[in-house]
Amino acid sequence: MTEMELHSAAFDDQAAIPRRYSGEGENVSPPLDWSGVPEGTVELVLLCEDPDAPSGTFLHWLVTGIDPTASGVAEGQKPRAGLPWPNGFGKVGWGGPLPPSGHGAHRYVFRLYALSEPLALHDRPDVDKVHRAVQGRELAVGTLVGTYER
Repeated sequence: MTEMELHSAAFDDQAAIPRRYSGEGENVSPPLDWSGVPEGTVELVLLCEDPDAPSGTFLHWLVTGIDPTASGVAEGQKPRAGLPWPNGFGKVGWGGPLPPSGHGAHRYVFRLYALSEPLALHDRPDVDKVHRAVQGRELAVGTLVGTYER
């Protein structure tokens, strides 16, 4: 599997996510840019998860069906042709970082998958269901990690 580049103008890889994008800030999704989408990609899938959540990996953002010719998404927008799904807070779209106070810094892992065939998801998939659904369909993946602490 090849690697795609995934970046944000709002924060660097392994750096703090600005409060603006958090659940205690303005709760808008951060801008993202990507490159290196391989030939044969039929769909991009964007996932953001918090593996440090006390109750297990928490889903912050899931967008499927993204146009493979897209090269990014503007702040507060959904990716072109993308279908946003409910997040762990029960709301459709972005749900910004909101870790428990005093719990230390949490990692927010953004992953962009380039898939060889459309993703079939139903109801309200959790992070594990998404990971299982993309297995065997990934042509490439890009990863960006931000941190947030309250």
